[in-house]
Amino acid sequence: MSYPLQAILEFNPLFVFPMVVSASTTKITWELLPEDFVLDDEPVDNVNQPSLAAALTESLELAGKLPETALATTNYGICATVNGKFVIKAPDWAYVPQITVSREEIQRSYTPHKQGQIPAVVMEFLSDSDGSEYSNKHTYPPGKWFYYEQVLQVPNYIIFQPDIGELEIYHLHENGHYKLRSPDENNRYWLTEMELFIGVWPGKRENRQGYWLRWWNQDGNLLLWGSELVQQERLAKEQERLAKETAQQEANQERLAKETALKRLQELEKRLRDAGISD
Repeated sequence: MSYPLQAILEFNPLFVFPMVVSASTTKITWELLPEDFVLDDEPVDNVNQPSLAAALTESLELAGKLPETALATTNYGICATVNGKFVIKAPDWAYVPQITVSREEIQRSYTPHKQGQIPAVVMEFLSDSDGSEYSNKHTYPPGKWFYYEQVLQVPNYIIFQPDIGELEIYHLHENGHYKLRSPDENNRYWLTEMELFIGVWPGKRENRQGYWLRWWNQDGNLLLWGSELVQQERLAKEQERLAKETAQQEANQERLAKETALKRLQELEKRLRDAGISD
């Protein structure tokens, strides 16, 4: 079972991460993987992870927040070369604001600086595992925390535990280390690099009832999934139909009222004529 960093520190206040090796002893370069490099092909830890990742990407794309030159990845290798050795980590979800090569050149993996910008966001979805998301191990192969923070220097590291809806967002501080952020009054987090809020949303999608990560724009409007847009369109059409029916009913009532008034006027004129009273 994975435990949040705060829980680790509270359980053992003497716990400290290993010293980060200095730039003089760690050489980071950016090289493309050889064509014959064998990538790990391990299954995801949890059946819900692909759905969680797909939901994040889908709402970005439908809202026009996924430019042609951007890259949203799911369990996809992001590479660097540390002290002459290839290091590859595959976050459950990541967002690269801009790639500088064709998509055909990043079919197997992605190397920042060589093929585009560093990711603006990396995410890990916790499951019953060994807590590797918090690993600051800097010897080869380095831990995820160390790799995202010290090697890639990703501005935003997000750890989400979908079973209980617990969300931790770490921002790369000016001192070069991640700092845990606090949510706003709506329990959301503004990501400057994305120009969007992110937060936890309870609900149902693809027959999964539970917690999801969702995007909100600067005005606080939720970025919708495709199914929600279809439902919204269906509701709008139904409201339009009801509005037309109501307008038609009102027009019919107005017509009947005019016909009734005219009929009464005609009857009154007839009685006046019958009584010998005329204009």
